[in-house]
Amino acid sequence: MEELEIEKRVFLLAVAKREEGETLNDVVKMLVETGMFDMKEGKQHLKELRDSNYIVGENLSMVGVMEADKAEKEFRQ
Repeated sequence: MEELEIEKRVFLLAVAKREEGETLNDVVKMLVETGMFDMKEGKQHLKELRDSNYIVGENLSMVGVMEADKAEKEFRQ
């Protein structure tokens, strides 16, 4: 599996850490507000993560969970 770019790894981690009741659009908006990317880029990242099956429906797939965990460990170092 190819290495995901940093923005997508942060996105997956944000989805994994979101509060109950928050939608994927809420996650996109939150990341836009932090300056991670603009709304257009955020929507594109979401689409690409869905197309790659990291996100299925409103949740992370097993592969998405593994990537989010990997990103969290990497960012803690």
